[in-house]
Amino acid sequence: MSLTLARLQQLKRQAGAASPSPETAPARPAAPGIDDLRRHLRRRAPSPEPFARFASNDRHVPGAEIAPGLRLVEARLPFAPPPDWIDGRFDRRDALDARQLMFFDTETTGLAGGSGTRAFMIGAADWHDGALRVRQLLITAMSGEAAMLDVFRHWLRPDTVLVSYNGKCYDAPLLATRFRLNRMGTPMADRPHVDLLYPTRRRYRGRWENCRLATIERRALNVVREDDLPGSEAPAAWLSYLRGGSALNLRRVLAHNDRDVATLAELLLHLSVLTAEEMDSAAEIVQPG
Repeated sequence: MSLTLARLQQLKRQAGAASPSPETAPARPAAPGIDDLRRHLRRRAPSPEPFARFASNDRHVPGAEIAPGLRLVEARLPFAPPPDWIDGRFDRRDALDARQLMFFDTETTGLAGGSGTRAFMIGAADWHDGALRVRQLLITAMSGEAAMLDVFRHWLRPDTVLVSYNGKCYDAPLLATRFRLNRMGTPMADRPHVDLLYPTRRRYRGRWENCRLATIERRALNVVREDDLPGSEAPAAWLSYLRGGSALNLRRVLAHNDRDVATLAELLLHLSVLTAEEMDSAAEIVQPG
């Protein structure tokens, strides 16, 4: 055996003699906080209990209960009404009577549509007594849907002109389905409908990243929302409230919807003014000197 190999074996025997056995070896100290984590992981989860026991005390929803499971929130925004007649050429129409316009938007349980999706909030705005009146209907219990639909259909006059953003493809058909399921007919079917998505696309498609209402609001109207709850989170906020959770995010949904219907009024006037100015300027240019 070589000297080097003999020396290595000797060092190995010495190390084995000096090392404590597993039974006598001291435990390695745990890193700070690890013991607490282990105790937490070992703790058994509590037995399921009714959700209401964990409900937040923040259950305040603004407005007044006007029927079981239905609240009405009403506000007046300092938005001076336009002249009685608005140039409608931006939507390839004649003049629009400002007194007939109803801006509306829904908050729903999903984007799929169909009979499984329902609107839990309807926001509507119109010019009334020198201001923009915003009325919002909010279901606070599943049983309130029929009452919400009934109130909304009574807001529709024979001469009402609906104004929305993508409402022709989404909001109006969804509400029509809910009206039919509640055996209330289709009160929106025969109403004129100005869907601002289409003239907005004709003007701004390709100019900005998309034509979502929030983008147009920021880019064209210079409106920046603060602490706005994304529309995609609205269903969870409502369902959480129904199950006994906090009303904080539900109030944020109300604020989001309020801002949406007010934006519709601003956007309609914005498109009307720009289109009228451009068409009138073009007419002046082609006129003979």
